Amino acid sequence: MRAMVFHGPGQKSWDVVPDPVIAQPTDAIVRVEAVTICGTDLHILKGDVPEFAPGRILGHEAVGTIVEVGSGVHTRTVGERVLISCISACGACRFCREGRCGQCLGGGGWILGHLIDGTQAELVRVPFADTSTYPIPDGVSAEQMLMLADILPTSFEVGVRNGAVQPGDTVAIIGAGPIGLAAILTAKLYSPGHIVAIDLADSRLDAAAKLGADVTVNSGRDNPADVIRELTGGLGADVTIEAVGVPETFEAAVELVRPGGHVANIGVHGAPATLHLEQIWIRDLTITTGLVDTYSIPRLIDLVASGRLDPAAMITHRFTMSEFATAYDTFADAGETGALKVVITAEQS
Repeated sequence: MRAMVFHGPGQKSWDVVPDPVIAQPTDAIVRVEAVTICGTDLHILKGDVPEFAPGRILGHEAVGTIVEVGSGVHTRTVGERVLISCISACGACRFCREGRCGQCLGGGGWILGHLIDGTQAELVRVPFADTSTYPIPDGVSAEQMLMLADILPTSFEVGVRNGAVQPGDTVAIIGAGPIGLAAILTAKLYSPGHIVAIDLADSRLDAAAKLGADVTVNSGRDNPADVIRELTGGLGADVTIEAVGVPETFEAAVELVRPGGHVANIGVHGAPATLHLEQIWIRDLTITTGLVDTYSIPRLIDLVASGRLDPAAMITHRFTMSEFATAYDTFADAGETGALKVVITAEQS
């Protein structure tokens, strides 16, 4: 088969590699129908994730068809079309039982495209198939389902839920890339008073407005603090969501929140950020971080199936697997290409 293989910082290629095989009884082999690229993959390529070894296959999101199951798989069958979650869950450890599958102690967590070969391939081995895949229901497209592998549950769980968004809140989302846009989509479920999208790219701010942000701020031209003070009578945002992953945006999220407010960090950080405790110790802030647990995937599937949520609206570019390198270039150069989410599909036989 072919797969997108990491060869060290800045180096990747669409290589011929051995087909995956069942390694544990709870494994399944899935033929990939559609896959996407995550901002975390770009962090890996920059060298921000040192445990990602050269020679490993990238990717942690996909939909496809099961072609083989191990003897310990009981609820999935050959021929079934499924979503592959970005988080693998053993289902039995303390953290999985608490719904914190991202912290799985039984060999799961974020392992696909991290500690083991990932999904940017024609075939992928999926550990813990019973608890780490989800059947695709009638009426939900492969593209909609694909957005539920990582980006929607990450923004919903780590941003909106951890940030405790409430009806009427002013929610400031720093970064209008794919994660920030997914936070806009899922924050809307809680009827906030204002959703403020902050970014440096007008094209992304335009997308934010289309997906539900009612205020957009280009922080290269305007001061977000002035805008938010105007909206909140000088208090600051009830919730700030950091969706970039650089020190400046985390520090801005802390600066923009009101006393007693919530700062929810989603961004993947590759460098230290300063926490100004000398200034904020008195402000009663709640600051949360997190890796997605994907406990919300069934709920999100229901919302998509009922027409309440359409995550496919974030998709801007489509490619086939033979165009994987172009897909990466397009996604990485989003400022020029306007890329939000790209979808790469299997070649038609």
